[in-house]
Amino acid sequence: MVWIEFMTQESSQCTPETMPDPEGVFRARFGRKPGWIAAAPGRVNLIGEHVDYNDGLVLPMAIDRSCHVAGGPNDSNEFVIYSAQRDEEARFSLDDMSPEPTGSFGDYFRGIIAGFQTRGHEVPGFQAALSSDVPIGSGLSSSAALEVAAATFIEAMLGIELAPLEKALLCQQAEQKFVGVPCGLMDQYASVFGKSDQLILLDCETEESRYVPFDDPAVGVLVINSNVHHQLDDGQYALRRQQCEAAAARLGLLSLRHLSPEDFENRSAELEPIELRRVRHVISENERTKAAAEAIARRDWRLTGDLMFQSHSSLRDDYQVSCDELDAIVELCRTIGEEGGVHGCRMTGAGFGGCAIALIRADQTDIIAARVSEEYGRLTGIKPTLFTTRPAEGARVIG
Repeated sequence: MVWIEFMTQESSQCTPETMPDPEGVFRARFGRKPGWIAAAPGRVNLIGEHVDYNDGLVLPMAIDRSCHVAGGPNDSNEFVIYSAQRDEEARFSLDDMSPEPTGSFGDYFRGIIAGFQTRGHEVPGFQAALSSDVPIGSGLSSSAALEVAAATFIEAMLGIELAPLEKALLCQQAEQKFVGVPCGLMDQYASVFGKSDQLILLDCETEESRYVPFDDPAVGVLVINSNVHHQLDDGQYALRRQQCEAAAARLGLLSLRHLSPEDFENRSAELEPIELRRVRHVISENERTKAAAEAIARRDWRLTGDLMFQSHSSLRDDYQVSCDELDAIVELCRTIGEEGGVHGCRMTGAGFGGCAIALIRADQTDIIAARVSEEYGRLTGIKPTLFTTRPAEGARVIG
């Protein structure tokens, strides 16, 4: 990964160079050596946004920024977890496993522990320390990285290994039940199944996937953090999901995945205006994702970039989850264009802030990053944080 040093007032977010050593964080907090250290990556989604919870097609990749969990049992029924990124401690016991969200990052751990318990695995009390260079609230799935790292740590501590899909589902359920975010499976799946130089084409209905090679050294992914932060539990994410479910019910469908483009054209008059816009995005985004996977497989970067621009327009206009800052980044990249080394750009993640991703010529990285940083700062008064990434390995035990 190439780190591009355009750090901002968001300096509390770690970079790969400044992230504390996970073993050192645990030693400093708890005065002993951790028994195990697990890591799980964040993700970016190249295309296929807000369709995972509609049983659609998504094309994510794990990134080379990760959450680390270092820890070991403490001979009690109490869990004590320290987050270096937040400089906060969460503390609870086996007697306090209510799924009612508290707003603490400890909710993620309670959900993961409960997931193991419901599967017949008793989890002893433990101490753990988190260190992460996945920015919080950036749309890079810091929560999924935390969940999957926690689950991988518990697997190592218990001496067991869940099936990869089972682990992803456990983590998704933890976020849904204990954090209160009705997320789809994509983020956790990418964090578990990530593979170097491979994108993951995931069918969220069948929960099956195939890898799509992304190994052209001439092309890279530039992540552009707007440094405008969203929060997924503020109701907007859940509202979009409810609107899609209402539209599917109105059409007599289990999910919008079962609505073809032709059927949508024929039945669009049955939908409320806001439902029509949401459904149009979902239907068209699934088609774009299929087309993008085929284009990437044959290294057609121009078409892939065009599909990314189309995706952003749909997210902005029909799904209404973009914001002025993300729109500014995408328009800057559109202006730079193919001639300047940008094939395409779009927001990634839930929206309302966070990151955009640009598909770029690798030999133009520094020039593109400098121009986006300068012009975005001039337009918004905010300095972005930028880094390049390639598809990375998924969850693993590293110590």
